[in-house]
Amino acid sequence: MSLLPLFGLSIALHLYLGMRLVSALPGNVAGAMLAALLAASALLMPLGLVARRRFTPPLADTLTWIGMLFMGLFSSLLVFTVARDALLLLAWIAQLPREGLRTGSAMAVPVLALGATLWGLVNARRTAGVVSVDVPIVNLPAELHGFTIAQISDIHVGPTIKQRYLQDIVDAVNRLQADMVAVTGDLVDGSVAELSGHVAPLAGLKSRDGTYFVTGNHEYYSGAHAWVRELQRLGVTVLMNQHVVLRRGTAELVLAGVADWSAHHFDPAHQSSPSAALAGSPDSAAVKLLLAHQPRSAAAAERAGFDLQLSGHTHGGQFWPWNLMVRFQQPFTAGLHRLGRLWVYVSRGTGYWGPPKRLGAPSEITRLRLVAAG
Repeated sequence: MSLLPLFGLSIALHLYLGMRLVSALPGNVAGAMLAALLAASALLMPLGLVARRRFTPPLADTLTWIGMLFMGLFSSLLVFTVARDALLLLAWIAQLPREGLRTGSAMAVPVLALGATLWGLVNARRTAGVVSVDVPIVNLPAELHGFTIAQISDIHVGPTIKQRYLQDIVDAVNRLQADMVAVTGDLVDGSVAELSGHVAPLAGLKSRDGTYFVTGNHEYYSGAHAWVRELQRLGVTVLMNQHVVLRRGTAELVLAGVADWSAHHFDPAHQSSPSAALAGSPDSAAVKLLLAHQPRSAAAAERAGFDLQLSGHTHGGQFWPWNLMVRFQQPFTAGLHRLGRLWVYVSRGTGYWGPPKRLGAPSEITRLRLVAAG
C-alpha cells in the first residue's frame, strides 16, 4: 500500500475514534489530551509500518518501535470503542438513561486500552515460558520413550527484537537439555546484512541431536536463500523438503522438514511437499516427525504417513480479539490436535510480530516429549 492511502485510512479510523470519544469526555483538558494522542497515533502508526523502507537504522528501528506501540494501543481503542457503541445502542433500545453511561464509558475506553497495551507489552517482552506437552505415539520403542524436542517458533528478530531477546530464549532452551531443537520458521524480519549479528546466538543452542530449521513465510520476505546459508554457517541444519534419521539403539526416528506452505510463490523450487521430504526414509522408522511452519500443511502430512507435525505461524492469535480470526485461515490455532493418525502441535510463538503486545495468547518455548500410547 502506498503512503497516501495508508495515511488516509489511518486518519479516517482515528477520526471515528475521536468523534465517538472526545466530545463525550468531561471538561476540556481530557478531551484535548485524547485528541492529541489520537492525532499522534494517526500519523505515527502508518509511519512505523513504512519506516524500514524509508529510513535506515537506528532511526528506522526507533520509528518502527513507536509506530508499533501506537498500533497496539489503536487496536484496543478500536475494539473498546466498538464495544462501547454496542453498549450504548443496547441502552437506547432498552430506553435506559444514557448520559451518565455515555460519559463514563468514554472515560473508560482510553483507560482500558492503555492498560491492555501496557500489560500486553510486558507479556510480549518477557522471555517466553516453557510449555510441556506429552505426545502419545502408538508402538513407540522403549529407546524413544521420553525423547524430548524443544520447539521455538515465530521469534521475528527484527526492528524490535534483537540479540539480547534471542539470547535469553537460547539460554532457556539450553536449560531444558532436550534431545533436539526445532525452529519452525519466521525467525527473522529483515535481511542477513541487517540482522546476522542479532541472530548469532542461535549458534549456542545445545542438544544431543542438534538444531533443525524450516522456513516460514517471513523468511521469504527477508531473503530466504541468504538466510538458509547463514543458518547453515551457524551450525543449524535447514530441512528443505528433506529428512534425517535419528537413532536410539535400534530404534529410528525420521525427522523431516518442508519449506513454508507458500514458498513456491517466491521460488518454485521450494514447493512445500511432505511426501518429498519423506522420500527414501526407512520404512522401519518407529516415528515420523515433520517440521512445517504453517498448520495447514497437516492434511498433506497425514496423507504422507507422518505421526507428528510441529508448526507455528499463528502466534495463537497474539492478542484478543484477533485470535478469533486465525481459525478462518488455519485449521488449528494453538496446542495439540489430532488429524486422522497425525498429531499436530501448533506453537503460539516464542516472540511476536508487529505490535509488541500479547493478551490471551502467551508466548512459549515448547518441551515436547514422546511417550508410549496407553
